[in-house]
Amino acid sequence: MEKSIRDLDLTPKPGKEYWKNGGREWREEVIYFLMVDRFHDSRSRTPVDMPGKTPGYGTPGQLRERCGGTLRGITDHLRYIKNLGCTALWLSPVFENNDDAYHGYAVQDYTAIDKRFGTKEDLAVLVDVAHGLNMRVFLDVVLHHSGNNWSYPGDHEYYYYNGAVFPFGKWRFEDKPSPVELRNPDLYARKGQMRNFDSYPETREGDFLTLKAFRNDDSPEALYVQEILTKIHCYWIRETDVDGFRLDAVKHMGEKTISQFCSHIREYAYKLGKRNFFLFGELVGPEEMYNKYIGPKTAVQVEDTAIYYGLNSVLDYPLYHVLSNVVLGKATPEKLIERYESLRKNAMSRGEFGEFLVTFLDNHDQVGHIRKARFGHNATEQQIIAGTGFLLCALGTPCIYYGTEQGFHGSGEGDWAVRESMFDLQNTQNNALNENNLIYREIANIAHIRETSAVLKFGRMYMREYSNDGKTFHLPVTSDCMLAFSRILYDEEIVVVYNSSLQQEDEEYIGVDSHLNPEGTAFRYCYGGKGKIHVLTNEDGSRHFIKIKLQPMQFVILTNQDSNIQ
Repeated sequence: MEKSIRDLDLTPKPGKEYWKNGGREWREEVIYFLMVDRFHDSRSRTPVDMPGKTPGYGTPGQLRERCGGTLRGITDHLRYIKNLGCTALWLSPVFENNDDAYHGYAVQDYTAIDKRFGTKEDLAVLVDVAHGLNMRVFLDVVLHHSGNNWSYPGDHEYYYYNGAVFPFGKWRFEDKPSPVELRNPDLYARKGQMRNFDSYPETREGDFLTLKAFRNDDSPEALYVQEILTKIHCYWIRETDVDGFRLDAVKHMGEKTISQFCSHIREYAYKLGKRNFFLFGELVGPEEMYNKYIGPKTAVQVEDTAIYYGLNSVLDYPLYHVLSNVVLGKATPEKLIERYESLRKNAMSRGEFGEFLVTFLDNHDQVGHIRKARFGHNATEQQIIAGTGFLLCALGTPCIYYGTEQGFHGSGEGDWAVRESMFDLQNTQNNALNENNLIYREIANIAHIRETSAVLKFGRMYMREYSNDGKTFHLPVTSDCMLAFSRILYDEEIVVVYNSSLQQEDEEYIGVDSHLNPEGTAFRYCYGGKGKIHVLTNEDGSRHFIKIKLQPMQFVILTNQDSNIQ
């Protein structure tokens, strides 16, 4: 039976009280991103207690195929994610995919959950259980393209060429894509595969490899596609009570298209009583591009009747590209310092939350890398803890990629290499959800400090200068350095310090706020050390600082107040 968007009921479910997101701002969240096929199957398994970094499960051949993860498997192990300190869950796409796709980004039926993951009811139960744990759930959604649901003539590969529109070949399935309204060749750009992913208009009009791009312009057909996709995603909010969407491949779509989608989705969520519905996007490009898609910068006036506004946030790829090498001691920190300064400047034009991008150390795509490698591939346990700790304490909404907390360290020439399974594909008794793992425990400890500290969620951030003599202070310029920053909220200052050296103990003077910290007052450790460190001043009293000694790769957090931080 064909399914139509006319059959989708968007009225609130009778008697259903939709969740209002736990009373948190989205910048307070700690997000856990997992691939549904790789996190856990529906079997009852026991964690394997391995010391050190844990390899994920799966051979290269197995990881190129379906591994068998399910929505029920996620539901059964939400406590594992909650205990890590995560407050929100981002799921890879769950709608019915082409049979040869495990990742979720090749949708063939937008009205159904992929049966290999489970059912609509399974997703609704997962969301309900998460809400019972005061956790949000975000769905990954794909608006730029559908799956490989039709072919060009002769089933040949066609490539983008000067905007030429190619003939339609044939549908690959009798009843897909679904809903039936998407079985219209005129709704697709039909301009062949992108060759240059950064060249406009090719990057918006071309197919994403074999995945077929929708019309993405100002034509009536393109507007109709967006109407269909908007209604479909409103339906999934209605059915499952999810709390946000991560929009895939945002740079391949127009600012107006994204802002219209976001505006309508927000309005529908408000109709259900759901506030602060979180919309963030994957946008690989310079920060100037972000301003076209985030918040009030995307205001669009249409026939003097409607104003749209766009995404709440985007994934912070510029930070991702510099932070990992600084933590690993492979790069000097100038670009990292510049990155945070840029965030502050750009936030002035984005409104209150504009500086809070979604930050990450690891991800499932690693766009632009021929050889893929997780952060943990070249990192020690201490560096994984420090890198994740940096995300948890610095500006941004931190996102932890599944497996990082166990020290997964996959690498290889393909996305599959960084998409390991969390459950054993050979032994049905085992999984890698080990809460005794040192990395897991320490990330959980730092996340708990963030949870109990308003400063780390709302405070202003300043990179701190350091000195080896207490007289001459400067920002770090070498790869072996003391990397320090402060978060300040009214009268409280938290100082985070990391020794990026792999081998050398280091003792330095770290600058602190002179107004908040008179000489003789003290900072106390709340992570990574014990006791107190007293504030010192230089001869003329113009600088206030603390003196701290750290072991190689040691990461510490200190506060100037006897607060409730544990």
